[in-house]
Amino acid sequence: MRITHISYERLDLKLSDPYTIAYETIDRTSNFILKIETDGKIVGYGCAAPDPVVTNESPAEVTHAIKNIIIPYLIGKDPFTYALLLLELKQLLGKRSSALAMVDLALFDIMSKKAEVPLYKFLGGYRNHIATSITIGIMGVNETLAYAGTFIEQGFTILKIKGGNDLEEDIAKMRMLHEKYPDIALRFDGNQGYSVKESVDFVKATAAIGIEIFEQPTKVESEERLGEVTDQVSIPVMADESLKTLTDAFRLAQNERVDMVNIKLQKVGGIWVGMHINSVAKAAKLDAMVGCIDECGLGIAAGLHFALSRPNIVYADLDGHLDIIDDPFHAIFKLEKGILYPTEQYGLGFSEASL
Repeated sequence: MRITHISYERLDLKLSDPYTIAYETIDRTSNFILKIETDGKIVGYGCAAPDPVVTNESPAEVTHAIKNIIIPYLIGKDPFTYALLLLELKQLLGKRSSALAMVDLALFDIMSKKAEVPLYKFLGGYRNHIATSITIGIMGVNETLAYAGTFIEQGFTILKIKGGNDLEEDIAKMRMLHEKYPDIALRFDGNQGYSVKESVDFVKATAAIGIEIFEQPTKVESEERLGEVTDQVSIPVMADESLKTLTDAFRLAQNERVDMVNIKLQKVGGIWVGMHINSVAKAAKLDAMVGCIDECGLGIAAGLHFALSRPNIVYADLDGHLDIIDDPFHAIFKLEKGILYPTEQYGLGFSEASL
């Protein structure tokens, strides 16, 4: 099998509900859809969601990479030699992780379509559904409670609350959420906003709540502080922004700085690298979560299939598509009462015939 033609589309997508994290407010996202055609008539699709902070790219840089690096390199290649292709593309693309992830997803889509199985089965097929959290950005206590109520009415059982700007307000918010919804699982994302002392104070003040995960409370630049938090608190601390490469995963595990890792395919460069990172985490007895950024349904589907494929991936935070207006890929998996299910269509579940 050979790659015969490659095209792409840029989607500039608005969010129905702009949200705030510790360092910015976000109201739109740009996604790229890569289409790889082969002489075997199989077509693979991949998604890139560039972000200057998370993936080290702007949309313009991804456009340049597709036209000048990805298309010239891939034409005529055999998609089943994916290890070689992704390794060499990584060297050509440098730190542009979403551009690499886009190619990775399209190659895995082709291979699993050729095998005539859904991607999660091609990758291992450990489970066929997983619960996802839904995220509430930084906002006032009353707004947070209102959003929580809406999501719980929709059937979600796991809430992820973003904070890091105001310790006392974050504590009050979590206490009130637990008081009002005692049966809902709560996760908290500090978004690098806390010092070590603030992180420890937060955990002590919310000890009675039973927070499930404490995500990236301290800054990436001072990684040892993340380890200090992990040493001093009783709930699982998870690395997010601190984990972008396989080397990061090994270093975090070797130095015992976290209890968990958040593997975002756009951030690490796709499924192939994600599988290696998950193996490091498993060897170090660290649980893994598959997360996302502002990705359309195609990107979320990839995260879902990856999450379903491995026993060590026990958590999912795959809600990045829910605020996207006019997502053309919303139907390639199902979300029912907070549980994500793939379709049994081959590959990622998308073909132009299904539109």
